[in-house]
Amino acid sequence: MSIKSFFAKIFAHIVVMQQQKWIINPIAAQQNVFNKLMQQAKHTQFGKDHLFYAIKNPTDFAKYVPVRDYEALKPYVDKVVAGQKDVLWQGKPLYFAKTSGTTSGAKYIPISKESMPYHIQAARNAILFYIHETGNANFVNGKMIFLQGSPEMSETNGIKVGRLSGIAAHYVPKYLQKNRLPSWQTNCIDDWETKVDAIVKETKDQNMTVISGIPSWVQMYFDKLIEVSEKKVGDLFKNFNLFIYGGVNYEPYRKKFEQLIGRKVDSIELFPASEGFFAYQDSQKHKGMLLLLNAGIFYEFIKADEFYNENPTRYTIGQVQLNVNYVLIISTNAGLWAYNIGDTVMFTSLKPYRIIVTGRIKHYISAFGEHVIGKEVEQAMQIALEASNASVTEFTVAPQINPESGLPYHEWLIEFENEPNDLNQFALEIDQQLRKQNVYYNDLIVGNVLRTLVITKVPTGGFNQYMKAEGKLGGQNKLPRLANDRKIANFIHNL
Repeated sequence: MSIKSFFAKIFAHIVVMQQQKWIINPIAAQQNVFNKLMQQAKHTQFGKDHLFYAIKNPTDFAKYVPVRDYEALKPYVDKVVAGQKDVLWQGKPLYFAKTSGTTSGAKYIPISKESMPYHIQAARNAILFYIHETGNANFVNGKMIFLQGSPEMSETNGIKVGRLSGIAAHYVPKYLQKNRLPSWQTNCIDDWETKVDAIVKETKDQNMTVISGIPSWVQMYFDKLIEVSEKKVGDLFKNFNLFIYGGVNYEPYRKKFEQLIGRKVDSIELFPASEGFFAYQDSQKHKGMLLLLNAGIFYEFIKADEFYNENPTRYTIGQVQLNVNYVLIISTNAGLWAYNIGDTVMFTSLKPYRIIVTGRIKHYISAFGEHVIGKEVEQAMQIALEASNASVTEFTVAPQINPESGLPYHEWLIEFENEPNDLNQFALEIDQQLRKQNVYYNDLIVGNVLRTLVITKVPTGGFNQYMKAEGKLGGQNKLPRLANDRKIANFIHNL
């Protein structure tokens, strides 16, 4: 055992013990966060507008502060972008994380000096929990790669602006900087395809032990590595044994990753966003990610099937239940208040509080009232893949409301790595699994409102062409798993 891995284990033990203080007192941890947020923001413009001085508890908060998305909060954000102080949070933000919006164009998500440390600590702690549980710390001696956005930043009214992953690149601890790849120059390349080629060149001869990124883009990196080296990734990087990911469900990609690597490797799931770092996988033995309840974020939860009601109930952490699909609502120490980030989650454990991400509240199919969500299609795909010899590169699902003939259906657009021996049987298996999970979809099939799903094979690289056309190839961008429209489907059909 090296000195570095020896001290990593000691550090991991210390940090895990520290975290237990709030893990075993989760409701008190959230109450403490809530009280601090109200106290620190009561003199801001938003705090004055929403009577923070009169808010004593979460019930008051729900009464005075309505749930908002970015578009609804934008009048306040615009003032912050213009350089005003004490609008959403005390002073000015440290950064704006710039992301692509849907209806509002670019989104500027504030990151404060109070919130930034939690982004960094959470990513670190996820690795330390893994070391503490498994005893595996040998990877700290090798090279680590984090596929991310450019660390270059611009400036707006004295506030630095960049992508979250690029901002985080400025906070890599000194003890990791010698281990970290790619180089700063390569990380600054904007064009994703050019960047991946440069990353392959820099890493193919290195002792890579940890690889991190969104699975779809890491997959592209793996494909390029194999093309250049003519070796499986696991043969090229013999000490590679830890994959860290976030942003999308890994399970639909797992089978292909194991083929590309040539063996199984451990994985750690993260739940980061520009708005905050919400959760990380704290155990290899239990399903779900530990919800971070002491990290400057106060959480509320609205049942997804009630979200569009006029006055849906807002639940706090002590009121949630297992296996219920909730819309995640956050209030943060960067000045987001009762903010709907768009993600839906489900609790897999209440001691401690662990969650899985089930999808996006806007990314679902309900063209016929079925309300199919991301978790359901991903689980159906996963089971079908396990029952076949198939593997997929990427997939998305869209409704076909007006087919040329026959009943409407869900169209599954799938880019296969290996096609199943029997495509019709594969489609039937997916359909059966989806019907088991979603009673509304099943009723529509039984009632002859819909016919069973139809699979469209997507040409190799087809989804990358779509993402490139949208200006979203690489980085932190993700292909939507579901849509109520046919924008992606129409693009694929026109290839």
